[in-house]
Order: sequence, then C-alpha cells, then structure tokens
Amino acid sequence: MSWIEDAKRRAAEEALNLVKDGYVVGLGSGSTTAYFIEGLGKLVRENGFKVLGVASSYQSLILAVENGVPLTTLIEYPRLDLAVDGVDEINRSLEAIKGGGGAMTMEKIVDSSAKRFVIIADETKVVENLGEGRPVPLEVLPPAYKVISLKLRGLGAEPVLRTAKSKVGPVVTDNGNLIIDAKFGGIENPADLNMKLKAIPGVVETGLFVHLIDLAIIGGKTGVYWLEREG
Repeated sequence: MSWIEDAKRRAAEEALNLVKDGYVVGLGSGSTTAYFIEGLGKLVRENGFKVLGVASSYQSLILAVENGVPLTTLIEYPRLDLAVDGVDEINRSLEAIKGGGGAMTMEKIVDSSAKRFVIIADETKVVENLGEGRPVPLEVLPPAYKVISLKLRGLGAEPVLRTAKSKVGPVVTDNGNLIIDAKFGGIENPADLNMKLKAIPGVVETGLFVHLIDLAIIGGKTGVYWLEREG
C-alpha cells in the first residue's frame, strides 16, 4: 500500500489551505499531522505567515520547533482558530477513535478549543463501524488501572494495559498516566459508550471523539475528499 504516504501528504496539504495569516492553530499528533506541521513551517518561512501553534504532545511540540512554527499555549489563547489532527478510525458520521500515539487527552483539549476542528487521514482510516479494528484507548490514573480494568470487563470489553516497546514496563503518557486499550469490537453507540467510560473513577480521558469533528479531509489513491458534519 505504497500510496498511503502520498495520501497522508495530500490530506495535510489540503488542510493547509484552511490556514489564514494570523491564525492560532492547534497541532495534533501522529504521522499525518507531521506533514501538516512541516507545511505550516513552510508557510511561516516562505510565505511570511504570522501564525502561532498550540502543541498537543511532545511530538508536535518538537516538530513545530524544528520547522520554525512559533508556539503559544491555551492559557494565552483558550480559543483557537483551527485545530488539525490525525485519527486511528473515523466513520462517516465523524465519530472517531484516537489515541494510538497515547496523546488523546491533550489532543481532545486542544481540538475542542478550536472554532473549527479538522481531521486529516488516508482513506484506510474510514470505517463503517468504530471499534471493529481498533481498541478504545483510555488514559487512566496509575493506582486505578486494575480497578478500571475490572469495570471495563463488566462493560464487555477486553482491557489490555499498553506496554512500551523500547523500555521495560507500561507506556507512560505525557501527563504521567497509563493507557488501557479496551477492545469492544463494533461500537453501536460511541457517544453512549464514551459517557459510560468517562463515568468510571480514575479514567482521565477516552479516545472516543464524538460531537467534536467539523471536517475530515481524506486522502485517497489519486486525490482527496471531504466528510463534513451535517448541519
């Protein structure tokens, strides 16, 4: 599937057309968003755009610095003009699963603060039913992960504590928490499930993004197409 990287790049380039001079832009995480951040740096260096970025992770912060994108914070700008982020799965109702990179808590905070929240992805990420191919990541407080795992089993999930690949032990988020990947299979009602998960004590945030996304720019084998929120 050699076309996928080109599709990611096309989606990112399309999203750059939404950036206006003077914008404060939320910067998501992941491989597709990396292309967007690189392109934003070119707008600053070559087109003289006066933009500011708000990073959602150490990855996006480092990429922004490396590409010359000036940074600010939500404390200074609690209302962003635009946020652009990647996704693990998205359906045509613009409900999504994020958190494969472990940064979903700050991503959700940054993305939800924007006047317009845009997802960029290649079309392999578009699915009919969320959860059939990906688990739902949960950022959890470390002392609570066993208790939360038991409650997730009660909801019909198979919880797995995410372990690190290049270090001994579990993945630790930028916020110092742990991640449980909860395998539910197909999710009939993402909004209802999100509410149930958020109600579990010790759950900091979920990777279910519902009623947040305004537009998804999807890169295909030869071009891009848009999925927009109805109404």
